[in-house]
Amino acid sequence: MGTPMSKQLLKAGYPLTVYNRSKDKEAGLKEQGANTASSPKELLPQSDVVVIMVTDDKAIRDIFDGEDGLLAAEGSEKVIINMSTVSPDISKEMAQRCQQHGLSYLDAPVSGSVKQAETAQLVIMAGGEQSVFEKVKPVLETMGKLAVNVGDTGAGNAAKLAINTLLSFYTQGLAEAVILAKNNGIAPEVLLELLGNAAIANPYTKLKGEAIVNDNFKPAFSLKNILKDLKLSRDIGLTTPLGKTALETFEAAAEQHGDEDLIAIYKYLDSQA
Repeated sequence: MGTPMSKQLLKAGYPLTVYNRSKDKEAGLKEQGANTASSPKELLPQSDVVVIMVTDDKAIRDIFDGEDGLLAAEGSEKVIINMSTVSPDISKEMAQRCQQHGLSYLDAPVSGSVKQAETAQLVIMAGGEQSVFEKVKPVLETMGKLAVNVGDTGAGNAAKLAINTLLSFYTQGLAEAVILAKNNGIAPEVLLELLGNAAIANPYTKLKGEAIVNDNFKPAFSLKNILKDLKLSRDIGLTTPLGKTALETFEAAAEQHGDEDLIAIYKYLDSQA
């Protein structure tokens, strides 16, 4: 996600310095004009706005902490935008720590995957001070089609977890519908044609339905990551029936299919039918 988002910033003419824990991922951006930093500490003084896109809370701590972390750098009046899907608690903690260092913090996770990042069609939900949001809104709008400040620090994270909770319902529901139809003699491609022309048609069903038909489970968004998000949703109060069921199902599927796309829940459920 970070690479196509960075390309949008370069395309818009922003001077860009990048840091990636996987150095091979920096090469393409460097060829397109980006500078590189050897650590988050080195990156901060070179930037007015720092955008973070990593996997989980642990990775956030790795970026901020330690002798080479962001908070080890000299600098103030910078804005840190954490666009990762992480817990509201880690955002609240890091916002407080940033304030102690004279830095502003905004949580601003995105809805959308690699394709949306490549076309600047991400939906961005922010949490934090409105004045900070307005300051960096042009940067956010370079990477997405919609950027909205939804509340205080952590609110963006909570909104993203709500969206991904619904995403897990959609995904499991599609898988179960295809399996039900198949077990009653209706080919998946036939059901998908019907769904694509029904009132409930949507791009996600088309995309993931095609993945099922083509047996393509290469991860755009991995099953283990939706499981991570469901656990974060549980931690902030997801106790409803569908939420509990989705968490249990994706957790059971993750051992065998965790590194595949989340629609690999179809493979797991089909094996249990």
